[in-house]
Amino acid sequence: MRVTRDEAGFGVARGIRFEQEPAPPARARGGAGREMAGSGALLRQCPLLLPQNREGSVYEGFVTVQDRDFHIRILLPSDFQLKNARIHCSWRLKKVLHGYHQIVKQRLQHCSDLVSFMVELKTILEAALKNAQELHAPPPPEYYSYLVRDIETLGWNKVVYVDTGLNTIKLKGEDSCGRQHLITLKLNAKYPAEPPDCCVDFPVEFAISWIPQSSLVDIYNQFLAALESLKEFWNAMDEIDEKTWVLEPENPTRSATMRRIAIGNNVSINLEVDPRHPAMLPECYFLGADHVINPLRTKLNNNMHLWDPDITLLQNLKEVLETDFPSRAVLEKTHMHLTKDAMKQSFLQDLKALADRAMPEEMLDDLRYGRDGQKQKG
Repeated sequence: MRVTRDEAGFGVARGIRFEQEPAPPARARGGAGREMAGSGALLRQCPLLLPQNREGSVYEGFVTVQDRDFHIRILLPSDFQLKNARIHCSWRLKKVLHGYHQIVKQRLQHCSDLVSFMVELKTILEAALKNAQELHAPPPPEYYSYLVRDIETLGWNKVVYVDTGLNTIKLKGEDSCGRQHLITLKLNAKYPAEPPDCCVDFPVEFAISWIPQSSLVDIYNQFLAALESLKEFWNAMDEIDEKTWVLEPENPTRSATMRRIAIGNNVSINLEVDPRHPAMLPECYFLGADHVINPLRTKLNNNMHLWDPDITLLQNLKEVLETDFPSRAVLEKTHMHLTKDAMKQSFLQDLKALADRAMPEEMLDDLRYGRDGQKQKG
């Protein structure tokens, strides 16, 4: 199935095209006769879908479901085998059939004629429209009363945002280290029979336990418990962010488990920290020139047994690698001094090169005196 440009006269710019693999050609005349013979039955099922040629291989018009007309065009192959037919849909019909394309293909494979396929297609359309209506149907009155009661029990002071339809709610929470976190809840009309979708900035999956008797308080308590379980991970990452020069990511989120830290000029280490076990040795990858990173890699391999889960991640890295992680200000200051020294050295080398290319004394004499040896007047 792919989006294609509709045939001329279809009336819309783009549509859906259902295609199957071509089959070996069969006898066409009998098929054509059967299609034309079935045109009466097709007219009764879809009175607005009409043949566009004498052979009955092209049909165009409208299929009507729930008092709504959808533009459609059907192109039958020369053997009139439905499994090789192509269907062009208007964008409205394409939107309604979104998620049902595979079912439509199956019906094309198994229906014996166009009439039976159109009956199946109308059944699919009725189901799709019904599901769409249920999806966008407004919640019942008890939904709002239950939700407001839930929020009041939880406390409005924990609510950061509520949309006008009371479908999206953002709650704030604080871990024991004082960090602020948010959880976004998207509720459907069947709440609380069905749980809301939860969106959090966590480095691990956040799955809630829910029964029809659950409430926002239950979700919020599970949210706070998850915050405490990730406290050590965020402590480790915060220490790295505060005390080193983090090159990547530039603005790390709470879900980010990777840090690339500068060790020196043009040398860095890439860390991938396990959020469930942040005190353990992380995955390490060095970036830089081989003559600089090879000694670091050797130290890591030789000192791995010194890793102590009882001290912080950053302190462990310093001891195992036998190096410090300078701050951005220190590295930039060092780089500035190196740049000045390099510029000074380059300037001295340029002066020496100019001196080496100085004109010989006899050429200077020619400039002071004329070619005939007479001193030129200033």
